[in-house]
Amino acid sequence: MVKTQDSELDTLFAALADSTRRGILETLSHGGDLAVSELAAPHDMSLPGFMKHLRVLENAGLVARSKEGRVVSCELSAAPMQAASVWMSRYEKFWTEKLDSLARYLYQQEELHPSWKDRNFRKDPNSRNKPGSAKSPSSPSTAATPSGRRKSGARGPTRKR
Repeated sequence: MVKTQDSELDTLFAALADSTRRGILETLSHGGDLAVSELAAPHDMSLPGFMKHLRVLENAGLVARSKEGRVVSCELSAAPMQAASVWMSRYEKFWTEKLDSLARYLYQQEELHPSWKDRNFRKDPNSRNKPGSAKSPSSPSTAATPSGRRKSGARGPTRKR
């Protein structure tokens, strides 16, 4: 079994998977410490439901809660996102190399075959059309097409009870 960095990444990505939680992080990124009631106001949900989202973010290390008197405030803690960024950057490098290789191949093909990208290839290998020629008739059959749906007849016999 392959073990990725550890369960911290799993917890982080699970926390980021929900749009409500991403919205909370976005709000916190603009304004430092905010009271839970201020954070919950734009979201159309109950306070206990909102608190569950905060708990997920807190478990992932993305939000730090503090209490001053009766007011509970939240602050963004973006440090765990660094691990996710490092993990994703490896794959970004991989895909960038693959896409660059594909671009080189397509450029080479275009240089070798200038008309290659302009061809209209037929879908049916049995078709007599040549690439780029006009379409053949839609059907070789001369039979008439049946008309649309007909109304049903009279109601059939019913069972006596």
